[in-house]
Amino acid sequence: MPGKPTLDGLESVWVTRWEAEGTYRFDRSRGREEIYSIDTPPPTVSGSLHVGHVFSYTHTDAIARFQRMRGREVFYPMGWDDNGLPTERRVQNHFGVRCDPSVPYDPAFRPPADPDPKRQVPISRRNFIELCERLTIEDEKAFEELWRRLGLSVDWSLTYATIDGGARAASQRGFLRNLARGEAYLAEAPTLWDVTFRTAVAQAELEDREHPGAFHRIAFTAAPGSPAAGQRVWIETTRPELLPACVALVAHPDDERYRPLFGTTVVTPLFGVEVPVLPHHLAEPGKGSGIAMVCTFGDVTDITWWRELNLPTRPVIGRDGRLLPEPPAGVPAGPYGELAGRTVHGARERVVELLRASGEMDGEPRPVRRPVKFYEKGDRPLEIVTTRQWYIRNGGRDAGLREALLARGRELSWHPERMRVRYESWVEGLAGDWLVSRQRFFGVPIPVWYPLDAAGEPDHLRPILPEESTLPIDPESDVPPGYTEDQRGKAGGFTADPDVMDTWATSSLSPQIAGGWGIDDELFAKVFPMDLRPQAHEIIRTWLFSTVVRAHLEHGTLPWRNAAISGWILDPDRKKMSKSVGNVVTPLGLLEQYGSDAVRYWAASGRPGTDTAFDVGQIKVGRRLAIKILNASKFILGLGEAGDGRDGGREDGGAAEVTEVTEVTEPVDLSMLARLSQVVGEATEAFESYDYTRALERTERFFWEFCDDYLELVKNRAYGEGGPARSARAALREALDVLLRLFAPFLPFVTEEVWSWWREGSVHRAAWPEARETGGLPDLLPAVAAVLGRVRKAKSDARLSMRAEVSRLTVTGTQADLVRQAQDDLCGAGAVEEFVLETAEGDLTVEVVLT
Repeated sequence: MPGKPTLDGLESVWVTRWEAEGTYRFDRSRGREEIYSIDTPPPTVSGSLHVGHVFSYTHTDAIARFQRMRGREVFYPMGWDDNGLPTERRVQNHFGVRCDPSVPYDPAFRPPADPDPKRQVPISRRNFIELCERLTIEDEKAFEELWRRLGLSVDWSLTYATIDGGARAASQRGFLRNLARGEAYLAEAPTLWDVTFRTAVAQAELEDREHPGAFHRIAFTAAPGSPAAGQRVWIETTRPELLPACVALVAHPDDERYRPLFGTTVVTPLFGVEVPVLPHHLAEPGKGSGIAMVCTFGDVTDITWWRELNLPTRPVIGRDGRLLPEPPAGVPAGPYGELAGRTVHGARERVVELLRASGEMDGEPRPVRRPVKFYEKGDRPLEIVTTRQWYIRNGGRDAGLREALLARGRELSWHPERMRVRYESWVEGLAGDWLVSRQRFFGVPIPVWYPLDAAGEPDHLRPILPEESTLPIDPESDVPPGYTEDQRGKAGGFTADPDVMDTWATSSLSPQIAGGWGIDDELFAKVFPMDLRPQAHEIIRTWLFSTVVRAHLEHGTLPWRNAAISGWILDPDRKKMSKSVGNVVTPLGLLEQYGSDAVRYWAASGRPGTDTAFDVGQIKVGRRLAIKILNASKFILGLGEAGDGRDGGREDGGAAEVTEVTEVTEPVDLSMLARLSQVVGEATEAFESYDYTRALERTERFFWEFCDDYLELVKNRAYGEGGPARSARAALREALDVLLRLFAPFLPFVTEEVWSWWREGSVHRAAWPEARETGGLPDLLPAVAAVLGRVRKAKSDARLSMRAEVSRLTVTGTQADLVRQAQDDLCGAGAVEEFVLETAEGDLTVEVVLT
């Protein structure tokens, strides 16, 4: 036991020793019933971690440590989510480059010495992927170092990355099996499209944002030959640039204003194209003029009208967000030429100018703010373009599958239970299947080729598939069976599918990837289905749901038994911390200043599923708690063994030998242990319900009562000799032993340090304490502590030392006889000369007469 215990440097000492001794190493020889497996969230490797990560990963680690102490062999891997758009964006900005697949590979390429994110150098796909891999390796090292410092009890030999060979093989194997069962399919359809990143976006990646716009009141004209020929029909739109894409006008079937027009045609302004006027129940009579133009495509409602009314397609917006160079079929080239090649904004301005000149716009545009769909990582409103994409069935178009997935949600144990509603709401609101292909570069390739016909056109109906034994593959560089490389891109040869999988299509297989599915079947059988999925609530619709989909389709089961949902970390203004917003706090400085245990204490104080404000004050409380554990432990162990009360340590400064344990006999000692036994029961029950916060609260509350009340009561007796003194020392050591184990999941460094002063092995491999019958009266200690508290207050009010003598202390009430059992301890702690106890009905009253 050191002369002056300190928290400083504990992390480096114990992280090194834990690794050297394999404290958290997973023992795969144990049977399935003895294993507790965790589907650890793989953090996105795209910069730095922030305190929100520390918050949620601490929760998982506390549960892992508890389960390990309960005798389970904990399978606790760590993954890195390093493929996908966040990594690409980071590489672009960090190196000042952008991927251009038309650029040839340069094996000698070096990124610019002075990168300019605004003037990015175009490089080949292969060069770009090499830079992605290089940067993610650097980020992963930094992430692991921080996680180790935080004290995550991960087995660091069990790591994976979502772009490594095992992850790519699992993702491609899962996709090919989805395809073989008819669950994956290729379709050409209107697709939500991010024009900045030039990639398709899935429903789960959407978010509505308030966006400025303007309503334009525009006149269509009833076509010649209709009953209302020449009559103007006014519509209000925020997208006048889509006039050349207009294919119909729609109004509600019950709207008397437009019933006479149903079945007739009108002519579009500027372009003079005849389009039908049709009824549809989604038209809103109270919105604008009550009649809307249908364009292909302005928003998702346009898609519904287009599909249900069997309308033609007139696409005008390209994948780059500019109007296509050629007009759609049936649209005059002359007027369209005014718009070709312009951005959406530029085309809108030009159309407004032309409408003003033609007299087909009424008044000026009316400003408005309205919700517009964005890609969650994008900065510009999404467009809708027609593309060929891969989908996986998820219940959006299959009522039977949707019901099966809802049943899986009811089968899963949710912590807290209220989070199940979010899952059900998402499943019930699905509007289509899961779009899994992306037009990006750093991701898992779609493992498909297509044969080219005599004209060199791909036959998408006859995809060429690899054997599972050859996975992972990259169709851009690997050759399909039966072909040679020189047939690539030639008539009669083959071409690769150019797309990669959505990052969720890989992350949705994280239990399979971590568990060795298809690679280590023995391990997989022991850890899958897993016991726990910990994650944040905002990705229930993405990560949790998609993982349930893949496990249901592939294995016919849930991927895990429990889902522990954490809340967000909020800044002082109660806003979610986000790197994109720029209001995050990085954790390294906090860990260095206050210590990892203090930061973990703050994190563990955040209740499951509840958003929590970042609070340095709470971190300071955690540091004071850790220091108090050090000091209280030094005092208790410094009293010496329970048997003699004299030898507090060896002459060389080492810990005293421990011989267990003289019987606890004194009432107040037994009362303290009885209360501690209650705390053990409550903390155990809380942990078993995944309520780590309640376990910490109950343990901490008892610890401060133990220090402030019990230690003060028995201090004098513990220094003495004889049976009562031995009872105090025995009770103190027993309590310390139990408290260290109760605190160990939350404060791993200080508890391990103190444990090492007097115990063999690691506290984190010690058994979790069990509640036991002590024979003590739980109410005794609080009653005596209340009396001692009144004595202290009287001295404090009189501005006297706590050592000042009390000439007489009178205690009256129904609990007086209870207090009598601790009379000697109370008199010693309060320096009481005369002690009077009077049994009477009513609450305990205390009279203190100072000398």
